[in-house]
Amino acid sequence: MLRSLTDFIAEIAGGGRETAFAENDYRLAAAALLVHVVTIDGVIGSDEMAKLRRLLSYRFSLSEDDAETLLEAAIARDAEAVDLYAFTSVLNRALDEEGRKRIVEMMFEVAYADGGLTEFEDNLVWRAAELLNITSRDRVQIRKNVRDASENGGAE
Repeated sequence: MLRSLTDFIAEIAGGGRETAFAENDYRLAAAALLVHVVTIDGVIGSDEMAKLRRLLSYRFSLSEDDAETLLEAAIARDAEAVDLYAFTSVLNRALDEEGRKRIVEMMFEVAYADGGLTEFEDNLVWRAAELLNITSRDRVQIRKNVRDASENGGAE
């Protein structure tokens, strides 16, 4: 509440948080998918959340504060979503094939952050990849690349 009050006052004063993430912002859609990956198995690990924060900051060139704002908005969007289509449709409109492949890669990176891939996480990425029009062959190759990188201590 205090944060929203300070944001409101800053907005009236002409400053404040200039980074708002609209519902049709592909970064919000991607972040919500990543949040879904983190929460799908019912265990929200600190390794996965740390990886998620780093990915948001790095892949979208955001400051830590802006990445945190995006994460908060993504958690809210994920909580109110009924299906993956709400997110994948935004990504399909905004990104080319390489961009959509990067989203699948990010999903696997978050999933592997805790050392392994659960069947729930794998199934979720599979469903999202299908909706993102990523071929099974590409998805399997992305998963292998991310798994190999995570086993070898790879970075974003």
